[in-house]
Amino acid sequence: MLSKGKTVKLSHVGRSAAVLAIGALALTACGSDNPTGNAGGGSGEQSGVSGTLTGIGASSQQAAMTAWQNGFQSANSGATVQYSPDGSGAGRKAFLAGGANFAGSDAYLTEDEVSQAKQQCGDAGAMDLPVYISPISVAFNLPGVKSLNLDAPTIAKIFKGEIKKWNADEIKKQNPDADLPDTAVTVVHRSDDSGTTENFTDYLSKAAPQDWTEEPAQAWPTKYAAENNKGTSGVVSTTSSTEGAVTYADSSAVGDLGTAAIKVGEKYVAHSADAAAKAVEVSKQVEGRGEHDMAIDIDRATTEAGAYPLVLISYHVVCSTYDSQETADLVKSFEKYVVSEDGQKAAADSAGSAPLSQSLREDATAAVESISAKG
Repeated sequence: MLSKGKTVKLSHVGRSAAVLAIGALALTACGSDNPTGNAGGGSGEQSGVSGTLTGIGASSQQAAMTAWQNGFQSANSGATVQYSPDGSGAGRKAFLAGGANFAGSDAYLTEDEVSQAKQQCGDAGAMDLPVYISPISVAFNLPGVKSLNLDAPTIAKIFKGEIKKWNADEIKKQNPDADLPDTAVTVVHRSDDSGTTENFTDYLSKAAPQDWTEEPAQAWPTKYAAENNKGTSGVVSTTSSTEGAVTYADSSAVGDLGTAAIKVGEKYVAHSADAAAKAVEVSKQVEGRGEHDMAIDIDRATTEAGAYPLVLISYHVVCSTYDSQETADLVKSFEKYVVSEDGQKAAADSAGSAPLSQSLREDATAAVESISAKG
Protein backbone atom coordinates (compact mmCIF):
# COMPACT_ATOMS: atom_id res chain seq x y z
CA MET A 1 0.00 0.00 0.00
CA LEU A 2 1.29 3.47 -0.85
CA SER A 3 1.99 5.50 2.25
CA LYS A 4 -0.38 8.38 2.94
CA GLY A 5 0.89 11.68 1.62
CA LYS A 6 3.22 9.93 -0.81
CA THR A 7 3.26 11.15 -4.39
CA VAL A 8 1.34 8.74 -6.61
CA LYS A 9 3.59 7.47 -9.41
CA LEU A 10 1.96 5.98 -12.47
CA SER A 11 4.05 3.38 -14.21
CA HIS A 12 5.41 3.81 -17.74
CA VAL A 13 3.11 1.00 -18.75
CA GLY A 14 0.12 2.88 -17.35
CA ARG A 15 1.05 6.05 -19.23
CA SER A 16 1.59 4.16 -22.47
CA ALA A 17 -1.77 2.47 -22.11
CA ALA A 18 -3.34 5.85 -21.48
CA VAL A 19 -2.05 7.11 -24.82
CA LEU A 20 -3.95 4.34 -26.57
CA ALA A 21 -7.17 5.60 -24.99
CA ILE A 22 -6.96 9.15 -26.36
CA GLY A 23 -8.83 8.36 -29.55
CA ALA A 24 -11.88 7.23 -27.59
CA LEU A 25 -12.43 10.56 -25.82
CA ALA A 26 -15.29 11.56 -28.10
CA LEU A 27 -17.53 8.75 -26.88
CA THR A 28 -20.43 9.93 -24.78
CA ALA A 29 -20.90 9.14 -21.11
CA CYS A 30 -24.50 8.17 -21.84
CA GLY A 31 -23.41 4.97 -23.53
CA SER A 32 -20.77 3.60 -25.83
CA ASP A 33 -20.27 1.99 -29.19
CA ASN A 34 -17.89 -0.50 -27.55
CA PRO A 35 -19.00 -1.19 -23.99
CA THR A 36 -18.30 -4.88 -23.86
CA GLY A 37 -15.03 -5.15 -22.02
CA ASN A 38 -12.99 -8.32 -21.65
CA ALA A 39 -13.84 -10.38 -18.62
CA GLY A 40 -11.26 -13.05 -19.27
CA GLY A 41 -8.14 -13.45 -17.18
CA GLY A 42 -7.01 -11.86 -13.95
CA SER A 43 -9.72 -10.86 -11.52
CA GLY A 44 -12.27 -10.94 -14.34
CA GLU A 45 -12.33 -14.74 -14.36
CA GLN A 46 -15.54 -16.54 -13.57
CA SER A 47 -15.87 -16.59 -9.80
CA GLY A 48 -19.16 -18.40 -9.34
CA VAL A 49 -20.79 -15.51 -7.50
CA SER A 50 -24.48 -14.80 -7.89
CA GLY A 51 -26.98 -12.20 -6.84
CA THR A 52 -27.69 -8.55 -7.57
CA LEU A 53 -25.32 -5.69 -6.81
CA THR A 54 -26.76 -2.17 -6.68
CA GLY A 55 -24.75 0.98 -7.28
CA ILE A 56 -25.80 4.63 -7.52
CA GLY A 57 -23.65 7.59 -8.40
CA ALA A 58 -21.55 9.55 -10.86
CA SER A 59 -22.87 9.96 -14.38
CA SER A 60 -19.27 10.42 -15.55
CA GLN A 61 -18.71 6.70 -14.99
CA GLN A 62 -21.66 5.55 -17.07
CA ALA A 63 -19.82 4.51 -20.23
CA ALA A 64 -17.15 2.74 -18.19
CA MET A 65 -19.82 1.18 -15.99
CA THR A 66 -21.58 -0.27 -19.02
CA ALA A 67 -18.32 -1.94 -20.01
CA TRP A 68 -17.75 -3.24 -16.48
CA GLN A 69 -21.30 -4.56 -16.20
CA ASN A 70 -21.09 -6.38 -19.52
CA GLY A 71 -17.63 -7.78 -18.89
CA PHE A 72 -18.41 -8.98 -15.38
CA GLN A 73 -21.84 -10.40 -16.15
CA SER A 74 -20.59 -12.25 -19.23
CA ALA A 75 -18.17 -14.14 -16.96
CA ASN A 76 -20.66 -14.57 -14.11
CA SER A 77 -24.06 -15.46 -15.52
CA GLY A 78 -25.67 -15.62 -12.08
CA ALA A 79 -24.67 -12.08 -11.17
CA THR A 80 -26.35 -8.79 -12.04
CA VAL A 81 -24.89 -5.31 -11.51
CA GLN A 82 -27.35 -2.43 -11.51
CA TYR A 83 -26.13 1.17 -11.70
CA SER A 84 -28.16 4.37 -11.61
CA PRO A 85 -26.17 7.46 -12.74
CA ASP A 86 -27.96 9.91 -10.43
CA GLY A 87 -24.84 11.93 -9.58
CA SER A 88 -22.03 11.58 -7.05
CA GLY A 89 -23.89 13.30 -4.22
CA ALA A 90 -26.97 11.15 -4.66
CA GLY A 91 -24.80 8.04 -4.80
CA ARG A 92 -22.97 8.75 -1.58
CA LYS A 93 -26.22 9.67 0.20
CA ALA A 94 -27.85 6.43 -0.93
CA PHE A 95 -24.81 4.38 0.10
CA LEU A 96 -24.60 6.00 3.53
CA ALA A 97 -28.34 5.40 4.04
CA GLY A 98 -28.03 1.72 3.14
CA GLY A 99 -29.79 2.10 -0.20
CA ALA A 100 -26.88 0.92 -2.35
CA ASN A 101 -24.08 -1.64 -2.09
CA PHE A 102 -21.60 0.85 -3.51
CA ALA A 103 -21.48 4.45 -4.65
CA GLY A 104 -19.85 5.88 -7.74
CA SER A 105 -18.37 9.23 -6.81
CA ASP A 106 -16.19 11.85 -8.48
CA ALA A 107 -15.16 13.01 -5.01
CA TYR A 108 -13.88 10.96 -2.10
CA LEU A 109 -15.78 10.79 1.18
CA THR A 110 -15.60 13.84 3.41
CA GLU A 111 -14.44 13.41 7.00
CA ASP A 112 -18.07 13.62 8.15
CA GLU A 113 -19.08 10.96 5.61
CA VAL A 114 -16.23 8.73 6.78
CA SER A 115 -17.80 8.82 10.25
CA GLN A 116 -21.33 8.28 8.92
CA ALA A 117 -20.19 5.22 6.96
CA LYS A 118 -19.51 3.34 10.18
CA GLN A 119 -23.24 3.18 10.82
CA GLN A 120 -23.75 1.10 7.68
CA CYS A 121 -20.39 -0.61 7.32
CA GLY A 122 -19.38 -1.29 10.92
CA ASP A 123 -16.37 0.02 12.82
CA ALA A 124 -14.01 -0.48 9.87
CA GLY A 125 -16.12 1.94 7.86
CA ALA A 126 -15.91 2.47 4.10
CA MET A 127 -13.08 2.90 1.62
CA ASP A 128 -12.59 5.01 -1.50
CA LEU A 129 -11.32 2.92 -4.43
CA PRO A 130 -10.07 4.88 -7.47
CA VAL A 131 -11.54 3.19 -10.53
CA TYR A 132 -11.78 5.85 -13.25
CA ILE A 133 -9.39 8.69 -14.17
CA SER A 134 -10.53 11.19 -16.79
CA PRO A 135 -10.00 14.81 -17.76
CA ILE A 136 -12.81 17.35 -17.38
CA SER A 137 -13.23 19.54 -20.43
CA VAL A 138 -14.23 23.18 -20.65
CA ALA A 139 -16.54 22.61 -23.61
CA PHE A 140 -18.21 25.28 -25.73
CA ASN A 141 -20.52 25.72 -28.71
CA LEU A 142 -18.96 28.19 -31.17
CA PRO A 143 -19.51 27.18 -34.80
CA GLY A 144 -16.18 27.19 -36.63
CA VAL A 145 -14.11 27.24 -33.42
CA LYS A 146 -12.95 23.80 -32.25
CA SER A 147 -10.28 24.74 -29.72
CA LEU A 148 -9.21 27.68 -27.57
CA ASN A 149 -6.37 28.41 -25.19
CA LEU A 150 -7.60 29.54 -21.77
CA ASP A 151 -5.79 30.12 -18.49
CA ALA A 152 -7.46 29.42 -15.14
CA PRO A 153 -8.24 33.10 -14.31
CA THR A 154 -10.04 33.49 -17.65
CA ILE A 155 -12.02 30.29 -17.11
CA ALA A 156 -13.00 31.54 -13.64
CA LYS A 157 -14.19 34.89 -15.04
CA ILE A 158 -16.18 33.15 -17.76
CA PHE A 159 -18.01 30.93 -15.27
CA LYS A 160 -18.58 33.84 -12.87
CA GLY A 161 -20.30 35.72 -15.68
CA GLU A 162 -17.71 38.50 -15.76
CA ILE A 163 -16.65 37.74 -19.34
CA LYS A 164 -19.81 38.20 -21.35
CA LYS A 165 -18.68 37.95 -24.99
CA TRP A 166 -16.53 35.38 -26.76
CA ASN A 167 -14.43 38.11 -28.37
CA ALA A 168 -13.53 39.64 -25.00
CA ASP A 169 -9.95 40.90 -24.69
CA GLU A 170 -9.00 38.21 -22.14
CA ILE A 171 -9.88 35.49 -24.65
CA LYS A 172 -8.49 37.29 -27.73
CA LYS A 173 -5.08 37.79 -26.12
CA GLN A 174 -4.66 34.05 -25.65
CA ASN A 175 -6.08 33.20 -29.08
CA PRO A 176 -4.77 35.82 -31.53
CA ASP A 177 -5.37 33.62 -34.57
CA ALA A 178 -8.91 32.53 -33.66
CA ASP A 179 -11.93 34.03 -35.43
CA LEU A 180 -13.84 34.89 -32.27
CA PRO A 181 -17.47 36.00 -32.74
CA ASP A 182 -19.31 38.76 -30.89
CA THR A 183 -21.51 36.08 -29.36
CA ALA A 184 -22.84 36.21 -25.82
CA VAL A 185 -21.40 33.68 -23.37
CA THR A 186 -24.03 31.40 -21.83
CA VAL A 187 -22.76 29.45 -18.84
CA VAL A 188 -24.28 26.00 -18.30
CA HIS A 189 -23.71 24.24 -14.97
CA ARG A 190 -24.94 21.12 -13.21
CA SER A 191 -28.25 21.43 -11.38
CA ASP A 192 -27.63 18.36 -9.22
CA ASP A 193 -25.01 17.71 -6.56
CA SER A 194 -22.06 16.63 -8.64
CA GLY A 195 -18.55 15.37 -8.10
CA THR A 196 -17.67 16.90 -11.47
CA THR A 197 -18.77 20.28 -10.10
CA GLU A 198 -16.67 19.71 -7.00
CA ASN A 199 -13.61 18.83 -9.08
CA PHE A 200 -14.14 21.80 -11.40
CA THR A 201 -14.58 24.31 -8.58
CA ASP A 202 -11.62 22.77 -6.75
CA TYR A 203 -9.51 23.41 -9.85
CA LEU A 204 -10.69 27.02 -10.08
CA SER A 205 -10.12 27.70 -6.38
CA LYS A 206 -6.55 26.37 -6.48
CA ALA A 207 -5.44 27.37 -9.98
CA ALA A 208 -7.08 30.83 -9.91
CA PRO A 209 -7.48 31.69 -6.20
CA GLN A 210 -7.61 35.45 -6.80
CA ASP A 211 -10.49 35.12 -9.24
CA TRP A 212 -12.45 32.20 -7.75
CA THR A 213 -12.89 32.67 -4.02
CA GLU A 214 -15.71 30.16 -3.53
CA GLU A 215 -14.94 26.93 -1.69
CA PRO A 216 -15.04 23.72 -3.75
CA ALA A 217 -18.50 22.20 -3.53
CA GLN A 218 -20.76 19.60 -5.11
CA ALA A 219 -23.45 22.24 -5.67
CA TRP A 220 -22.84 25.11 -8.08
CA PRO A 221 -22.59 28.47 -6.23
CA THR A 222 -26.01 30.12 -6.23
CA LYS A 223 -24.46 33.57 -6.71
CA TYR A 224 -23.22 32.43 -10.14
CA ALA A 225 -26.40 30.62 -11.14
CA ALA A 226 -27.02 30.44 -14.89
CA GLU A 227 -28.45 27.90 -17.31
CA ASN A 228 -28.36 24.41 -15.84
CA ASN A 229 -29.29 20.81 -16.40
CA LYS A 230 -29.01 17.51 -14.57
CA GLY A 231 -26.14 15.13 -15.12
CA THR A 232 -23.29 15.05 -17.60
CA SER A 233 -25.57 14.31 -20.53
CA GLY A 234 -27.87 17.15 -19.48
CA VAL A 235 -25.27 19.93 -19.52
CA VAL A 236 -23.74 18.64 -22.75
CA SER A 237 -27.19 18.56 -24.37
CA THR A 238 -28.00 22.14 -23.30
CA THR A 239 -24.59 23.38 -24.47
CA SER A 240 -24.89 21.57 -27.79
CA SER A 241 -28.25 23.23 -28.51
CA THR A 242 -27.20 26.75 -27.42
CA GLU A 243 -24.82 28.77 -29.57
CA GLY A 244 -22.30 30.55 -27.35
CA ALA A 245 -22.83 28.17 -24.43
CA VAL A 246 -19.99 26.81 -22.31
CA THR A 247 -19.95 24.05 -19.71
CA TYR A 248 -17.68 21.65 -17.84
CA ALA A 249 -18.05 17.91 -18.35
CA ASP A 250 -16.18 14.63 -18.41
CA SER A 251 -14.17 14.71 -21.62
CA SER A 252 -15.64 11.40 -22.76
CA ALA A 253 -19.02 13.09 -23.07
CA VAL A 254 -18.36 16.32 -24.99
CA GLY A 255 -18.85 14.89 -28.48
CA ASP A 256 -18.54 17.56 -31.19
CA LEU A 257 -18.28 20.54 -28.86
CA GLY A 258 -15.15 22.68 -28.94
CA THR A 259 -12.79 22.34 -25.99
CA ALA A 260 -10.18 24.46 -24.26
CA ALA A 261 -6.51 23.72 -23.71
CA ILE A 262 -5.69 25.01 -20.23
CA LYS A 263 -2.54 26.84 -19.23
CA VAL A 264 -0.10 24.81 -17.13
CA GLY A 265 3.10 26.64 -16.36
CA GLU A 266 3.92 28.56 -19.54
CA LYS A 267 2.22 26.21 -21.99
CA TYR A 268 -1.32 25.19 -22.86
CA VAL A 269 -2.27 21.51 -22.44
CA ALA A 270 -5.21 19.90 -24.21
CA HIS A 271 -7.29 17.24 -22.50
CA SER A 272 -6.14 13.66 -23.06
CA ALA A 273 -5.96 10.43 -21.13
CA ASP A 274 -2.17 10.70 -20.99
CA ALA A 275 -2.24 14.27 -19.66
CA ALA A 276 -4.81 13.27 -17.04
CA ALA A 277 -2.62 10.36 -15.95
CA LYS A 278 0.36 12.68 -15.59
CA ALA A 279 -1.65 14.99 -13.30
CA VAL A 280 -2.41 12.03 -11.01
CA GLU A 281 1.29 11.10 -11.11
CA VAL A 282 2.26 14.31 -9.30
CA SER A 283 -0.54 14.11 -6.72
CA LYS A 284 -0.63 12.62 -3.22
CA GLN A 285 -2.88 10.35 -1.21
CA VAL A 286 -4.93 11.91 1.57
CA GLU A 287 -3.37 11.50 5.00
CA GLY A 288 -5.16 10.20 8.08
CA ARG A 289 -7.46 7.74 6.31
CA GLY A 290 -8.00 4.03 6.91
CA GLU A 291 -5.42 1.47 5.88
CA HIS A 292 -7.07 0.70 2.55
CA ASP A 293 -8.65 4.06 1.77
CA MET A 294 -7.15 5.39 -1.47
CA ALA A 295 -8.46 8.97 -1.62
CA ILE A 296 -6.11 11.18 -3.68
CA ASP A 297 -5.64 14.96 -3.51
CA ILE A 298 -5.01 16.26 -7.02
CA ASP A 299 -2.35 18.97 -7.41
CA ARG A 300 -4.44 21.51 -9.32
CA ALA A 301 -1.72 24.16 -9.43
CA THR A 302 1.00 21.91 -10.84
CA THR A 303 3.37 23.30 -13.46
CA GLU A 304 4.43 19.79 -14.53
CA ALA A 305 4.96 19.74 -18.30
CA GLY A 306 2.22 17.84 -20.11
CA ALA A 307 -0.05 17.48 -17.06
CA TYR A 308 -3.74 18.36 -17.28
CA PRO A 309 -4.80 19.17 -13.70
CA LEU A 310 -8.48 19.69 -14.53
CA VAL A 311 -9.01 16.00 -13.96
CA LEU A 312 -11.36 13.86 -11.94
CA ILE A 313 -10.60 10.66 -10.14
CA SER A 314 -13.84 8.77 -9.81
CA TYR A 315 -14.19 6.26 -7.00
CA HIS A 316 -16.24 3.30 -5.99
CA VAL A 317 -17.10 3.76 -2.34
CA VAL A 318 -17.53 0.34 -0.72
CA CYS A 319 -17.89 -1.03 2.79
CA SER A 320 -14.98 -2.75 4.49
CA THR A 321 -17.50 -5.25 5.84
CA TYR A 322 -20.96 -6.26 4.61
CA ASP A 323 -23.84 -7.89 6.45
CA SER A 324 -23.75 -11.09 4.42
CA GLN A 325 -21.01 -13.23 2.93
CA GLU A 326 -22.90 -13.34 -0.37
CA THR A 327 -22.83 -9.54 -0.70
CA ALA A 328 -19.20 -9.32 0.39
CA ASP A 329 -18.20 -11.95 -2.19
CA LEU A 330 -20.19 -10.23 -4.93
CA VAL A 331 -18.67 -6.80 -4.19
CA LYS A 332 -15.17 -8.28 -4.03
CA SER A 333 -15.55 -10.15 -7.30
CA PHE A 334 -16.97 -7.17 -9.18
CA GLU A 335 -14.46 -4.63 -7.84
CA LYS A 336 -11.52 -6.97 -8.50
CA TYR A 337 -12.59 -7.01 -12.13
CA VAL A 338 -13.10 -3.22 -12.24
CA VAL A 339 -9.57 -2.44 -10.98
CA SER A 340 -7.90 -5.28 -12.91
CA GLU A 341 -5.89 -4.66 -16.05
CA ASP A 342 -8.75 -6.14 -18.11
CA GLY A 343 -11.37 -4.00 -16.38
CA GLN A 344 -9.32 -0.83 -16.79
CA LYS A 345 -8.74 -1.60 -20.47
CA ALA A 346 -12.47 -2.10 -20.95
CA ALA A 347 -13.12 1.33 -19.44
CA ALA A 348 -10.38 2.95 -21.53
CA ASP A 349 -11.74 1.41 -24.73
CA SER A 350 -15.28 2.47 -23.88
CA ALA A 351 -14.83 5.89 -22.29
CA GLY A 352 -11.31 7.06 -23.11
CA SER A 353 -10.27 7.06 -19.47
CA ALA A 354 -6.68 6.71 -18.27
CA PRO A 355 -6.05 3.19 -16.88
CA LEU A 356 -4.84 2.90 -13.30
CA SER A 357 -1.09 2.41 -13.04
CA GLN A 358 0.25 -0.96 -11.96
CA SER A 359 0.98 0.33 -8.45
CA LEU A 360 -2.52 1.76 -8.05
CA ARG A 361 -4.05 -1.46 -9.39
CA GLU A 362 -2.04 -3.49 -6.88
CA ASP A 363 -3.08 -1.27 -3.98
CA ALA A 364 -6.71 -1.28 -5.08
CA THR A 365 -6.70 -5.07 -5.43
CA ALA A 366 -5.27 -5.44 -1.92
CA ALA A 367 -7.99 -3.14 -0.61
CA VAL A 368 -10.71 -5.15 -2.34
CA GLU A 369 -9.28 -8.42 -0.99
CA SER A 370 -9.68 -7.04 2.55
CA ILE A 371 -13.49 -6.79 2.22
CA SER A 372 -15.26 -9.29 4.46
CA ALA A 373 -18.60 -10.19 6.00
CA LYS A 374 -19.50 -9.05 9.50
CA GLY A 375 -18.75 -11.68 12.07
